Amino acid sequence: MLKVHFVANTRAGRVIWLLEELDLEYEVNIMPFTKEGLKSEEHRSRHALGRVPVLEDGDISIFESGAIIDYILERHKNGGLKPSVDSEVFPYYLQWYHYCEGMVMPPMNQIVVQTILLPPERRDETVLKQAQSLLSKSLAPVNKNLEGKDYLIGDFSAADLMLGHSCFMANRMGCVTDEMQNIKDYVARIEERTAFKTAIEMQ
Repeated sequence: MLKVHFVANTRAGRVIWLLEELDLEYEVNIMPFTKEGLKSEEHRSRHALGRVPVLEDGDISIFESGAIIDYILERHKNGGLKPSVDSEVFPYYLQWYHYCEGMVMPPMNQIVVQTILLPPERRDETVLKQAQSLLSKSLAPVNKNLEGKDYLIGDFSAADLMLGHSCFMANRMGCVTDEMQNIKDYVARIEERTAFKTAIEMQ
């Protein structure tokens, strides 16, 4: 059975969401967001940096949420939740799937560091404002793309598991402005998906 090593409010939520969308059986090792939990010798044997998510599938153990999603789709769903390579939307599926980690998550990570992870005396307001500005700029093309669409490429796909999850987190952090109504509507649609509700209950 598939096993997910999970910490709340992290990219591991994407993996749980996918497994729920596909109605696959799995088990979860819910770990505390602490040094003792993530940096333990046991967990470092799964991920040398002590990060999540990690997926175990029999003798296979892999990390990186995007890689895990691709692996599950190919090994357990025969390529489901993504368009065929000859589809006219396939290039855009790839674009938005990877746009998440390339453009949206780096400033989001910095915002989390500056508002949550660092103690108040070590936070840098200049760095925070720069990250917030970059995140706003990075979300603008997403908002524009969603005009007239329910999901990133029209139909729901694994690109929404990646970028949609990040849009949800950005909105929850108060980083999606009122001018980005398409993203707000998009997040609302995501929040209504039964599989997402199940995943987010672990957050």
